[in-house]
Amino acid sequence: MELISIAAEAENGVIGRDGELPWRSIPADKRQYRDRIAYSPVILGRRTFDSMREDLPGTAQIVLSRSESAFDVETAHHALGIDDAVATVGSLGSDHAYVIGGAGIYKLFQPVIDRMVLSRIPGEYDGDTYFPHWDPDDWTVVDRTSYDEFTLEEWVREQN
Repeated sequence: MELISIAAEAENGVIGRDGELPWRSIPADKRQYRDRIAYSPVILGRRTFDSMREDLPGTAQIVLSRSESAFDVETAHHALGIDDAVATVGSLGSDHAYVIGGAGIYKLFQPVIDRMVLSRIPGEYDGDTYFPHWDPDDWTVVDRTSYDEFTLEEWVREQN
């Protein structure tokens, strides 16, 4: 099972402010993000799920929450933790899933993810939500694509 974090991050590590992106919308980034996850299951926290209800990403949403929850969305599945989320992804017949946030979910999965796809947004922004710290020495950048308003990087965890 391959777990992939995908996020947009400013130079100072900020990924959000008050539940929103702190920079103006970047259509090319939103498009590549949606295209990448469109045909895959996604793993996300309850607040992130609730904020996306009008336009849910992925083929299935595995929602991590401490409380057992029923969802009024057919494609949504509850998970209590990493093992439960991975088992749910497997039960859906997929060999990978994208971890799409929020901050607590990124931090929880950081030790076990295999790949990161990061949109690097130039500049520093005020925010209240940060991508978790990670050591670049443990990772190799395998792709870097420059766009007008961001740079897309793909990182793979070094195998020990």
